[in-house]
Amino acid sequence: MDELIDQMIQAERYALDTEFHREKTYFPKLALLQVAVDSELLLIDPLRVDVGVLARAFDSESLAVLHAAQQDLDVLTHAVGAVPRRLWDTQLGAGFLGYGTPSLMSLLQGELSVSPAKGDRLTDWLRRPLTEAQCQYAASDVAYLLEVFDRITAQLGELGRTEWADQACIDLLAKPMSGSRPEEAWLRLKDVRTLRPAARAVAQSVAAWRERRAMASDIPVRHVLADLAVLGIAQRQPTSMDELRQARGVDERSIRGGFAEEILAAVKEGASRTPPDLPAGTEDVDKELRPAITLISAWVSQLARTERIDSVLLATRSDLVAFLRGDPTARLRTGWRAELLGDAISALMDGRSALTFTAANGSSNVVGLRLVDLTPEQIL
Repeated sequence: MDELIDQMIQAERYALDTEFHREKTYFPKLALLQVAVDSELLLIDPLRVDVGVLARAFDSESLAVLHAAQQDLDVLTHAVGAVPRRLWDTQLGAGFLGYGTPSLMSLLQGELSVSPAKGDRLTDWLRRPLTEAQCQYAASDVAYLLEVFDRITAQLGELGRTEWADQACIDLLAKPMSGSRPEEAWLRLKDVRTLRPAARAVAQSVAAWRERRAMASDIPVRHVLADLAVLGIAQRQPTSMDELRQARGVDERSIRGGFAEEILAAVKEGASRTPPDLPAGTEDVDKELRPAITLISAWVSQLARTERIDSVLLATRSDLVAFLRGDPTARLRTGWRAELLGDAISALMDGRSALTFTAANGSSNVVGLRLVDLTPEQIL
């Protein structure tokens, strides 16, 4: 391993991928780590070697190239205790070339005309020994990744979008990993927006307790308490064992051992809190602006196609809401998004520009939206 780490540190860049499972655990369980560096391709078995030593390579100036790296970063955080300090995600980079959240296979086919053999999506990567087919499939995830990286970065350079992709990769490294924010676990509950303010405070407290309990036992949160039970408890706000049993979604398995007392304590703690605010949504915008969000969203989708940018990278609906609410931290207020989109939306809202319907020559069918600047005479 020391020789490999030295090689990774000395290389300008290396390709990296992981195979993992998390169906029965809270934290992802690393099952295999693939590295391509210089002309070598290696499969590292974390069940036999200490992958924690990779932290030394991750802290170097060498660039780690991954595809769809979000989950890999989560895996590495818990298995290695570190993630690459310098990282580049080919899925993000391809989004600035018109790909819509592409799989690695679609990139290999689109950029290199390569079609690697498909693997078994449900394969057990923790079983040993690994088959030859498994090893070949795992190796294909990094075998062409540096070549894809070179192709994508060359095209980004021609379009003047290198900095855009680089910033997206920096932003990716700043995203929270699993288990880092238990107090925000309630936001992942389905139908949480239907809860009244007091019930939201209880849901936040109970969901945070569930998250910490799942982490401590390293089991999925659903094995501790179902989402439906968290919502049922939040609505009922029980103060006794009998009331807890009557909450929707709660069964005997949910309150085994000392869980019932812990849940009731979480309910009591949540009931004493100031209710948390819901994240920004369309309903947080003045009613007069809601039709504007729908219209601007349609224009953003068209602009994304025209500019060959993944619409998710350009602007989500939440981005538009944050911008229209005047949030100073909205992504559309700074950088390339402001230049490409934010400034235009400001002009629209100020009445300096307008969106018009466009049609193909000789046709009466509407085919898109076009932003036009208004003359001083047209501005009311």
